[in-house]
Amino acid sequence: MTSNRSDFNFKSSSSTSSRNSDNINTQIRNVDLQPSSSQLSIQSNSWRHSSNFGSRGVRHGSRSGVESEGFSMSRKEIEIDDDDARLVYVNNPVKTNESFEFSGNSIRTGKYSVVTFLPRNLFEQFHRVAYLYFLIIAILNQLPQLAVFGRGASIFPLASVLFVTAVKDGYEDWRRHKSDKIENNRMSYVLVNDRFRQKKCKDIQVGEVVKVSADETIPCDIVLLSTSDPTGVAYIQTINLDGESNLKTRYAKQETLSRVPEKDIISGLIKCEKPNRNIYGFQGNMEIDGKRVSLGPSNIILRGCVIKNTDWAVGVVVYAGRETKAMLNNSGAPSKRSRLETHMNQEIMLLSFFLVTLCVVVSACAGVWLKRHQDELDIMPFYRRKDYSEGQVENYNYYGLGMEIFFTFLMSVIVFQIMIPISLYISMELVRVGQAYFMIRDDKMYDATSNTRFQCRALNINEDLGQIKYVFSDKTGTLTENKMEFQFASISGVDYSGEKTEFYGEEGGYSIQVDGQIWKPKMKVQVDPNLLKLSKSRNDTKSSKDIYDFFLALAACNTIVPIVVNTSNPNEKLIDYQGESPDEQALVYAAAAYGFMLMERTSGHIVIDIQGERQRFNVLGMHEFDSDRKRMSVILGYPDNTVKVFVKGADTTMFKVIDESLNLDVVRATETHLHSYSSIGLRTLVVGARALSVSEFDTWQTSYEIASTALMGRAGLLRKVAINLENNLSLLGASAIEDRLQKGVPEAIESLRKANIKVWVLTGDKQETAISIGYSSKLLTSKMTQIVINNNSKMTCQRSLEDALIISRKLINVPHASEDDASSVALIIDGTSLVYILDSDLEEQLFELASKCAVVLCCRVAPLQKAGIVALIKNRTDDMTLAIGDGANDVSMIQMADVGVGISGQEGRQAVMASDFAMGQFRFLVPLLLVHGHWNYQRMAYMILYNFYRNALFVLVLFWSVFC
Repeated sequence: MTSNRSDFNFKSSSSTSSRNSDNINTQIRNVDLQPSSSQLSIQSNSWRHSSNFGSRGVRHGSRSGVESEGFSMSRKEIEIDDDDARLVYVNNPVKTNESFEFSGNSIRTGKYSVVTFLPRNLFEQFHRVAYLYFLIIAILNQLPQLAVFGRGASIFPLASVLFVTAVKDGYEDWRRHKSDKIENNRMSYVLVNDRFRQKKCKDIQVGEVVKVSADETIPCDIVLLSTSDPTGVAYIQTINLDGESNLKTRYAKQETLSRVPEKDIISGLIKCEKPNRNIYGFQGNMEIDGKRVSLGPSNIILRGCVIKNTDWAVGVVVYAGRETKAMLNNSGAPSKRSRLETHMNQEIMLLSFFLVTLCVVVSACAGVWLKRHQDELDIMPFYRRKDYSEGQVENYNYYGLGMEIFFTFLMSVIVFQIMIPISLYISMELVRVGQAYFMIRDDKMYDATSNTRFQCRALNINEDLGQIKYVFSDKTGTLTENKMEFQFASISGVDYSGEKTEFYGEEGGYSIQVDGQIWKPKMKVQVDPNLLKLSKSRNDTKSSKDIYDFFLALAACNTIVPIVVNTSNPNEKLIDYQGESPDEQALVYAAAAYGFMLMERTSGHIVIDIQGERQRFNVLGMHEFDSDRKRMSVILGYPDNTVKVFVKGADTTMFKVIDESLNLDVVRATETHLHSYSSIGLRTLVVGARALSVSEFDTWQTSYEIASTALMGRAGLLRKVAINLENNLSLLGASAIEDRLQKGVPEAIESLRKANIKVWVLTGDKQETAISIGYSSKLLTSKMTQIVINNNSKMTCQRSLEDALIISRKLINVPHASEDDASSVALIIDGTSLVYILDSDLEEQLFELASKCAVVLCCRVAPLQKAGIVALIKNRTDDMTLAIGDGANDVSMIQMADVGVGISGQEGRQAVMASDFAMGQFRFLVPLLLVHGHWNYQRMAYMILYNFYRNALFVLVLFWSVFC
């Protein structure tokens, strides 16, 4: 049996972190500050989906486009304006490019051409001030009056350095051009005269219809029209785009999926947003057969993606060549310069002034000597001005006293030029290569679990590793393993957190029979014996029904793709649940362990084996997680034609939509259980549900249709539709997932703090979970005084900062204070407060407060807020900063810091690709900074000082010889 696969883009690191109370008072341990309510705010992209009944499958709304403005701003929606839209006529590239010729599909990643290589490369190399100095010296030495050394000898060192660098840059660019040529000449199938014909990728135009087969790479950004799957679903892999290998799903619209391009006439008009870098967002509309349908991120496949588990897919080109999202994101990380090299440039300027001073002294002395001996210059040995070799006496080249002094000055510059050695730059590059080799080959930084060694991706900042003062770290996947494991559940107010010492069945877990074969989940999960027994019972009690609905919600309310994997035993298959979120994977595996096994997912239905009974549920609609609602919901059609909506999400928003009047005791008990779960560092979710009447579903469907086809404000309308649906829920229960600390994290943080390096944690998780991880990682201690700031207005933020500054000053001024006693201060602040603080006049107060704290822990922060916190320190101090993370949400922070480190983790390779260094575990920071960083800086500094002092000694000897 072949399972259909589906996958949406759901980041549950935000949705699963959940139990902050809606109003959290700003407080300092043992000290009361002004109270203020806290409304947590996670800023991220959102997808919104919905559907129709039965075979028509799920209909997907668009995810809001995003552009960020400032570190404190939420990601904002981009709506399509009639004057600010791209018009694409389907299967009519001539008309599409008639009024405005769009970019062709040819790409170019090379920096140089044959004409521009020499001038551009020389321009880039001469950004080093010392090279200009060496060039001036070489030019001066070419003048006959100033020739001290051989003309060739003066040019050769600089020319050699420039040549070697140019060859290296040229070779790298040649490889890029070679890769571009292969990519541009790759053949693709394009619809021409109702037949698909082969065409070079570089010749594809916007508006043309292309066909891509299984395991082929998408040549440009296309809106999906139809696929080999009758429901219009296509499975793609985006490893070339963002490094993630998990399968994702894209969907063709119902109005086009049944059309065969070779037989049916395909025409229509697509109005979409102009090219932008947001690879997770797309918004547009398509007019076809007089009907206008909405287009979103689930309907577009980007260049570089690979078709998987789908025989073919057909789409129309909307962005090509350099306008594709992949190419617009191909700018790379910003260039970083070593702090030591920057300081060395300043030293070179000082040495230049010293050199000029020596030359001025020499030329002045020469002028005095010439003045004193001007009557003897004609016959004086070693200077003789008159030429008596011929019969007629002639003067040698003599330009007068003033010019002779000037030429003496220039010749002194040439003689003393070794004060600034060109060999130093060559030596520095060689030393850095050696340092990189030592770091890469260090077995203490080798991660055996992932079989990865340390990666040095930026050779020019090796020595900066020894000067780090601040470390900014993500939590999930960086301090923790990001391998989620289901631990506890609270259902109907009952806490199932007892001992789980055995795997279900003891012989490999829960399994089912399919066509004579045994299917079982790939990952085993420990189960609670009491809960397992209750999940098998099918009586009519409310408790039993809630357990049934709870695990059904875990199995259905997600975007997991079930994939059947063969084993060495032909009679046994494994179900591998693939998804972008480890949290969702853990919940689905837990549901399977308790007898609710997700077997199949298509765009219109799911199949779940419930205690041996296979049931099919129609997926009538789905609203994905977004940053405003902080929850997701799915509408399921039961076999008996009843309809229910299941919702899961953060408790801060879930308890607002729970109908407490149904069972207030269950709500209070669940809140207590959530607090106990989060206090030990578990990630929590709340699950609710309610039945929908026919009229309620029809109302939702009508509202969704209107919202999804709206030209303006579509994202907001879809959000309102979801909010109207997700209310008056019955509380089913809550789940608790453990994200364990990586090996050696507490010891690593303790070592860094002993080295006087401040460690700040910036996470999207809720406050209780982050604090618990802080204690377990030894970032926080019981003796520390905690300052907690959770506010939802600028005024309350200002008041809390002022009060916190007063307290921190008092604690810092305690005599004999040390980081291990009660005078140490830990600041804990949430993302909502940072919205009002960053990019405002309160930044300075936050900086003053944070600089007095031994530990800073930021909760519920968005990616740009992470970068804003790094910039807060980087722009106000001369201290070196290092940022370390493992996910796409850490990229902005990594690029903002002086040194960026990526962790090869569970969230793709985007952080690694944007980093300067990459490694497998957080604990490797200790040998990297305290051993290699120290050695790198020390060795480089000693070598630079040696070169400067050695050359200064040579120059001073020459200077002394002038007077001998």
